[in-house]
Amino acid sequence: MARTIYKICPNVLWSEAERAGVFRGAPVDARDGFIHFSSATQVRDTATRYFAGAEDLMLIAVDADALGDALKWEVSRGGDLFPHLYGDLPLAAVLWVRPLPLGIDQQHVFPELMP
Repeated sequence: MARTIYKICPNVLWSEAERAGVFRGAPVDARDGFIHFSSATQVRDTATRYFAGAEDLMLIAVDADALGDALKWEVSRGGDLFPHLYGDLPLAAVLWVRPLPLGIDQQHVFPELMP
């Protein structure tokens, strides 16, 4: 499985996580009982499907290995395996955080360092 996984979330939620020292997820995560992540090959589609036109987003890269047994790869959209974290995201597992702005075409512009 992927060693780096990604979370897209509103800037305001990430700011709260930085203050708290832990990310507890977005409302959709609380509803579903786990924090939704995507692999590098899935994250662009996730942005298009669930965050179309949304501004003030952050892209968070996370070391999947640092999450231990709380991270489960489960069948989801289109039969693909997606990473789901059953618990809070410790900020120590975060590799980097970058803004995820909209381009002039209203598509999100991913950092150049993304595969």
